[in-house]
Amino acid sequence: MASPYELLVGLRYTRAKRRNHFISFISLISMGGVALGVAALIVVLSVMNGFQTELRERILAVVSHVQISGANGEMSDWPQVAAQASEHPRVLAAAPFIQAQGMLSFGTTVRGVMVRGVLPDFEDKVAEFRTHMKKGSFDALTPDSFNIVLGAELARALSVTVGDRVTLVAPQGVVTPAGVVPRLKTFTVAGIFEVGMFEYDSGLALIRLEDAQRLYRMDDRVSGVRLKIDDLFAAPRVVRELAPRLDTEAYLSDWTQSHANFFRAVQIEKNMMFIILSLIVAVAAFNIVSTLVMAVTDKQADIAILRTLGASPGSIMAIFMVQGALIGTIGLAAGVAGGVALASNIDVVVPFLERVLGMQFLSREVYYISELPSELQWSDVGTITVVAFVLSLLATIYPSWRAARTNPAEALRYE
Repeated sequence: MASPYELLVGLRYTRAKRRNHFISFISLISMGGVALGVAALIVVLSVMNGFQTELRERILAVVSHVQISGANGEMSDWPQVAAQASEHPRVLAAAPFIQAQGMLSFGTTVRGVMVRGVLPDFEDKVAEFRTHMKKGSFDALTPDSFNIVLGAELARALSVTVGDRVTLVAPQGVVTPAGVVPRLKTFTVAGIFEVGMFEYDSGLALIRLEDAQRLYRMDDRVSGVRLKIDDLFAAPRVVRELAPRLDTEAYLSDWTQSHANFFRAVQIEKNMMFIILSLIVAVAAFNIVSTLVMAVTDKQADIAILRTLGASPGSIMAIFMVQGALIGTIGLAAGVAGGVALASNIDVVVPFLERVLGMQFLSREVYYISELPSELQWSDVGTITVVAFVLSLLATIYPSWRAARTNPAEALRYE
């Protein structure tokens, strides 16, 4: 620990008023470098967190937290399975579904789709289709109405809108004397949704559960049950705990398994961005090294006088470590303050820059996320603060060690 006089001398050397204003200027540059690196790290990681959260919310607007599927693709006792699953304290809601492939045609246009049979009242509790409806109504999926709700990209590809009638062809065929004839049914487009994920907007069609059972000849069976839980990050643990509770043979999966590669890629990208941008802080730490080396050279006579007055090499080392730590701490504090302020107000700053520059960073015609999201996580801020402070301290060791090895006689020979 530095004693009061070492702390006082170290703070005084940081300013370097009398003899060399250039060293004071270099100290300011070093502080600015640390501040810039820390602020850039906080802002970039906050934006990465925002993108990750935005994509996760858009995916989970369509994909359930936990899915229980029948072992052979069909489940006959779904109310019992839903009741058993709902006994888990983390399960908030359950909804049956039918998942099957099909082909939609309108005029001369044909598109392959994933057909999902749902009960709107149940589906509202596990998904967010209602909030993403662009046209029509989700409630139009009534029994025996043979209405259909399409993704926005799918409707655009088929050139259909609300009120048009499309033909849904099921892969299960009907055997006739003339051969196998595919099953088909005409549906009326009752709504169009857009969740912002191309995979679902271009390939998902929703119909009433009873209509799906009739079209795919499933009687009263379903494909499975979808669950919503109170904490989406607890989904893997909930799956493990639910497995022994179910009386029926079923396959359980969660959202992290269905999109594991996607979220793993996002996490790897975030980690790589942290490593790359940490190099900016490392460069700023090298500036602290150069600043202290220059300060040690400039203060050779002062070091020699302190040594002759009885200062130990450890005290001399502590003086310059205080100087370097102060430079790093001031830069770190400025960087944290600036980074937190910018990350918290990026929704205001980015539109202002777009207006000033006359350009849009994320065009709606190219990107599904056209606004720059930001989610400040204090755990990231804490990690960045610790890393920057440690790098700043490490940067002070060599110059301080050189100062401690100064020979008083050699330093005072030409004074």
